[in-house]
Amino acid sequence: MTIELESIVDSARTAFADAATPADLENAKAQFIGKAGRITELMKGMAALSVEEKKTRGAAINTAKQAIEAALNARRQALADAELDIQLKAEALDVSLPGRLREPGSLHPVSLTMERIEQIFASMGFDVADGPEIESDWHSFTSLNNPPNHPARSMQDTFYVDINGDDGIPYNLRPHTSPMQVRYAHAHIKKYAGREMPEIRVIAPGRTYRVDSDATHSPMFHQCEGLWLGENVSFKDLKVVFTDFCRTFFESEDLALRFRPSFFPFTEPSAEIDIQFQSGPLAGRWLEVAGSGQVHPAVVRNMGLDPEKYIGFAFGMGPDRLTMLRYGVNDLRLFFDGDIRFLRQFR
Repeated sequence: MTIELESIVDSARTAFADAATPADLENAKAQFIGKAGRITELMKGMAALSVEEKKTRGAAINTAKQAIEAALNARRQALADAELDIQLKAEALDVSLPGRLREPGSLHPVSLTMERIEQIFASMGFDVADGPEIESDWHSFTSLNNPPNHPARSMQDTFYVDINGDDGIPYNLRPHTSPMQVRYAHAHIKKYAGREMPEIRVIAPGRTYRVDSDATHSPMFHQCEGLWLGENVSFKDLKVVFTDFCRTFFESEDLALRFRPSFFPFTEPSAEIDIQFQSGPLAGRWLEVAGSGQVHPAVVRNMGLDPEKYIGFAFGMGPDRLTMLRYGVNDLRLFFDGDIRFLRQFR
């Protein structure tokens, strides 16, 4: 290379080295090998040279251009490496820190209770039924012998949805799982049509909804209804079944039950079921855990059965309340807050 070309190469190297950003580098490139760059202008001036001079001059200019391109690429790589180093430092991980342990999941305490209820009653020969949470007025109330003026039908107790049934009455978020007793009976009769029908023995656990919310109530809660219908099922069977259930559920023979007279439209006679622990923090107190009674003849008739032939009992209990008693929880809302510190205790 001539002294002139060596000076241009040195100038290019200096300009490239001073470029702090990729944009600065591209501007510096344009000064030397761009469309109007110094090397490009020298190549344009070769047109007036002789053939021999073109060979010599062209080889020297090409060598200078290659040196400038090499310096340009080296600076590009240096800027890219510097940018990557900045990024890596910004995203650096301290691998000396302890790892975050993923704790194993577990069932919700109410789910544990629901499973326990289903297992206990399954051991007694009860089926488990599930059904819709949006119900018709007939299934929620009329089929269960609730008169048109019953308070449970009012907006103060029941959530209604903006959809009307065939009877013109709005559907509701079911306030209890009792409708499943009627639905199951209809399905049971259809299943055994033309054959000898076995007794109806079923529980219906699930979510229910009422306009109620305080320390011991929630607008969404759980309920488990039970039904046993046959040709010779008595109130005595109810007492035996529910006593056995309670003692198995709480894993204690040391508790007493009492059946306190009450009123429900769908049973007659009706009774509230209270339990009393003989030891522990709740010893001596009577605690209400369920409502029960002999199925009302009108309800048996709405199930599609002859009340002169079929007789039995029904009960309804709150799994949420049973969970509170089993685990010593004093605020129902804790079950629905989603606080992992509370739920972690039941793993």
